[in-house]
Amino acid sequence: MPLKFVLRPNEKVIINGAVIGAGDRPGSFFLYNTANFLRGREVLKEEQIDCIEKKLYFVIQLIYIFPEDTVLNLQRFASILAETRDARPDCSDDLDEIERLVEARNYYRALKICRKMFKGGSEGPSGTSDGAAESPATDPVP
Repeated sequence: MPLKFVLRPNEKVIINGAVIGAGDRPGSFFLYNTANFLRGREVLKEEQIDCIEKKLYFVIQLIYIFPEDTVLNLQRFASILAETRDARPDCSDDLDEIERLVEARNYYRALKICRKMFKGGSEGPSGTSDGAAESPATDPVP
């Protein structure tokens, strides 16, 4: 069963490293095979990192979007994960799950759990609510 994407006007999505954007009108497309994707509103830019949880999210995002740099970014992930464990002992269960998901290469799900850790769990990467009414990021390239 294909995955259907509906892009709002001017919304962007990254699919296997390529940025795809909608024009002035909404549009839909289907993914018929496995692909790495992030909607523009899920992308965290480096300049938006203002806490350890976002630093962790960012490095998982890099692993997911840029598989050619996985070895280096996995080393960064291990270091940042340890730093996050020290800073957020209250989130040990979530961090254990994130570590397990990254080891299993389920990066999208790891990002989703990490996103819940942002300031009370209701914010997306850009500091907006994670609901359907959220506006997309203007430039999804990290």
